Amino acid sequence: MKNRILCILVSLFSMVFYAQNKTIIGKWNSIHEETGKIISVVEIYEENNKIYGKVCEISNPKSRSLLCENCSGEDKNKPFLGLVVIKGLQKNENQYSDGDILDPESGRLYNCDITLIDQDNIKVRGYLGISFFGRTQYWQRVKNNQN
Repeated sequence: MKNRILCILVSLFSMVFYAQNKTIIGKWNSIHEETGKIISVVEIYEENNKIYGKVCEISNPKSRSLLCENCSGEDKNKPFLGLVVIKGLQKNENQYSDGDILDPESGRLYNCDITLIDQDNIKVRGYLGISFFGRTQYWQRVKNNQN
């Protein structure tokens, strides 16, 4: 009887742990597609049933104090650090779509899709119009010992 209870508890714990890791919520390393180096850390969070992401760390010390001069609207002249760059995504299984991503350097806003590849990797796609014309980056989840 004790073995059955133990097996049930272990199974429940495993299912809860597995379910918690099937989300894009958390901190992600934004990786430069050519150099493979970490550009920034983006914290992805949920607010009012939509997904957002803000820059919480910037690797290059010279870029930490830069402002989004090319941005428009409420993002104009906001600091890159703390800037919300992923806006209003909606979840559909392991795909997040129907939102936007901001390129802080150009100030342009693109349609955005994010796909959860596995618990530690996501595919971030920014595009104009149809997804065929765009750019893809692969981000890695921040490890606990990275901070």
